[in-house]
Amino acid sequence: MNLAYYDIRHNMGRFLLTCLGLGLLLGVVLSMIGIYRGLVADALTLSRAPVADIWVVESGSRGPFAESSRIPGDTREAIARLHGIKETGAVTYQSLEANYKSKKLRLYVVGYEPGRLGGPDKIVKGRSIGRSHYEMVADRRTQLSIGERIKLGRNNFTVVGLTNGQVSSGGDPVIYITLLDSQELQFELAPAAARREIARGNAQQGVDLDTVNAIVARLMPQANPKTAVKAIYRWKHLSAMTQLDQENILLRSVVDRARKQIGLFTVLLLIVSTVIIALIIYTMTMDKIREIATLKLIGAPDRTIIGLIIQQALAMGMIGFGFGALLIINIKDIFPRRVVLQPEDGLALAGVVMLVCVLASALGVRLALKVDPATALGG
Repeated sequence: MNLAYYDIRHNMGRFLLTCLGLGLLLGVVLSMIGIYRGLVADALTLSRAPVADIWVVESGSRGPFAESSRIPGDTREAIARLHGIKETGAVTYQSLEANYKSKKLRLYVVGYEPGRLGGPDKIVKGRSIGRSHYEMVADRRTQLSIGERIKLGRNNFTVVGLTNGQVSSGGDPVIYITLLDSQELQFELAPAAARREIARGNAQQGVDLDTVNAIVARLMPQANPKTAVKAIYRWKHLSAMTQLDQENILLRSVVDRARKQIGLFTVLLLIVSTVIIALIIYTMTMDKIREIATLKLIGAPDRTIIGLIIQQALAMGMIGFGFGALLIINIKDIFPRRVVLQPEDGLALAGVVMLVCVLASALGVRLALKVDPATALGG
């Protein structure tokens, strides 16, 4: 006879409500883990989109995602001539806000040369950019449709293709335009500022439009990325890094603080869960003082009583975790940021919850073992 099962069935309503409340708390814990995974996935999306081996940036810079980087656009030709380089591409990155249907739409703009590295890795609907000006490929999160027009800067752009899952490290949806359009959008001065520069005698308006934020390069199969990086560093006015280095910089610079913040919240929530489970088990044990005393009076061993309490705690943890996981799986797509739920994270959290339940039941076990069998004979 399983005493834990019969006791739970006797108080089924209260037990399920308790599991539901605990499930909501554990669902928040699971969502925090998923949000962190989503932050990592978002941070690495843009750096992985070109499928590049080498990133070339301004000397002293750690890349276009971690800090500012500006280099001449003709650097691409110089990089392309290096031994072991298979293909290259020049790219620009910038954030901006555009008006769309009477509201502000925050976008992350990537400029690239059509036919070269740097563009979207996959177009799920429509086509890639086919003209040199005023066409764009947008991510589905922008809620733009093929054929729609949106004003960026002083020009209107037409959506010709859609991607999926292309976002910046800040969660802004990505749009792709040609390098020429992006350079004009990022580096060209506004008319008033241009007139001021001309009045000061600067005929070039103070800006060289042939400027990019980075050069991406793909190597031949037999080439060594570290050898190419060393060759580029010898030029002094450029910095270079491998794809792995770029990803490590992103995780340390962009995601590290968020990781610590989310990790702290997760630990605090697990501590709160432990305290709540301990209090619930203690209360449930208090309600069964006479029953436990009766068991002792008829000669039930301590392990039977300990098993009763621990089994109830484990059942509460497993059912609560199931409620929480089911909830988050069904609502994760409505979160404003990407939530990535990985099976190994869920299994690890389930293991932690089971351990927490065993530890939390210690208070109830201690109370049960101190119960005097004579209590069963009291009035």
